Amino acid sequence: MSKRYCAVFCIIILLCISLTCCAKKKKTEDNSIKIGFSTDSQTFLIERWNKDIKVFTNVARELGAEVILTKSSGKDLGQIPQIQYLVEQDVDVLVVIPEDMDILAGVIKKTMEKGIPVLAYDRPIMGTPITGYISFDNFEVGRLLASALTAKVSTGNYLIVNGSVRDNNSYELNRGIHAVIDPFLHDGAITLIDEIWLEEWAFDEAREKIGQVFKRTTNIDAICCSNDLIADAAISILSERQLAGKVAVVGQDADLLSCQRVVEGTQLMTVYKPLHKLAGRAAEIAVQMVRGIVPEPEQYIDNQSGEKIPFYVEKPIAVFKDNIDETVIRDGFHSRDDVYRNLQN
Repeated sequence: MSKRYCAVFCIIILLCISLTCCAKKKKTEDNSIKIGFSTDSQTFLIERWNKDIKVFTNVARELGAEVILTKSSGKDLGQIPQIQYLVEQDVDVLVVIPEDMDILAGVIKKTMEKGIPVLAYDRPIMGTPITGYISFDNFEVGRLLASALTAKVSTGNYLIVNGSVRDNNSYELNRGIHAVIDPFLHDGAITLIDEIWLEEWAFDEAREKIGQVFKRTTNIDAICCSNDLIADAAISILSERQLAGKVAVVGQDADLLSCQRVVEGTQLMTVYKPLHKLAGRAAEIAVQMVRGIVPEPEQYIDNQSGEKIPFYVEKPIAVFKDNIDETVIRDGFHSRDDVYRNLQN
């Protein structure tokens, strides 16, 4: 009898294991995956981010995944409870646009310890191992900004306006800018009037700090802005002094206003980052991570965690007046009517 009971018991155990495996398999086949997406409300003050989230969500939905989006208050510690909330919702993978590159290390470490993969989106998370990081080549963005300026203004006075000191991308951009500009500085062809760092990617802060420079001197030939919001602040100050179009200004993100200014001649160039490629690929990678697949990256980065982090890299594109139709408009990022709206009257 004992052998019979033992056999029955074994059958029951095997059935339980089989049902568990089937349940996991069903989840994979049905793609019933929950993606937690954490960002902060300040992010959405920049035009491009609404496009990122929309593309990411649509692609995830096509893959059968549900996206739970949380937006923190933008305060230093505000993103931590949001991430904790997402973990409590039993998400299968966490995607994070970090508001601060260092402050999330603790909560991300705990998330990873629970077996939840973490994908940093556009900005890296520093100080703790993560499953992966996806962004554009920010060093190359910096090179494109500086290359456009030095090609147009090979001699003269420059102002550099960097992004947030809390965003690692700002430092990568800065490295790319200086890789191009420093030889001109060394030769004396270019004089760096000032180099500004911002606390936040914020129009008001940028306008205030750029305005302080212009109170000291208006003898500036080129302004290298780390994004289009900063370029907007610079051009608003130039417009007040009737210098718009006379001072070369560059930025990144291909915001509609900046694209309009490029064709109108008040902004020299903007760096276009095909967000449909970045956001769509991020959604695909997040789903793959849930299934235990970490796709082969283009590079690995050091995020000061002691481990090399897979880095999925997309390429930025310099957009000038003569190629805007073949880039931003062709891709449907903005319509031709919108870009040329002010020139059609």
